[in-house]
Amino acid sequence: MADPAPLSPFDELIGTEWLEVGAEEARARITVERRHAQPYGLVHGGVLTTLAESVCSRATHDAVHDEGRMAVGLSNSASFLRPVTEGHVNAIARRRHAGRTTWIWDVELSDDQGRLCGLVRMTIAIRDRR
Repeated sequence: MADPAPLSPFDELIGTEWLEVGAEEARARITVERRHAQPYGLVHGGVLTTLAESVCSRATHDAVHDEGRMAVGLSNSASFLRPVTEGHVNAIARRRHAGRTTWIWDVELSDDQGRLCGLVRMTIAIRDRR
């Protein structure tokens, strides 16, 4: 997939690189930079959850936009399993539920060695655009 313009300036801020955006699966990554780190040199958990929410919001948005609807983050639950200090943070989001008012996604975050670094369950609210 060609790299589309991000929907959010926040995605630009963290350096989101879009790899695939679909209604059932989406992939993106960021290149780890010093600005992503907490004081111990590990990628900050907020960066990981931001990436997860961005991927899920973007995929849901693309699926419902033509119906006059919008997608916004409603909740997330993250577990951080292994630190990332260099390379990329890779996100693979898989849709688990597509309801009329909410979609639920599971996101796996990994490093460049394919090691699982975090898991995020993301709920996206679907609303009519005004």
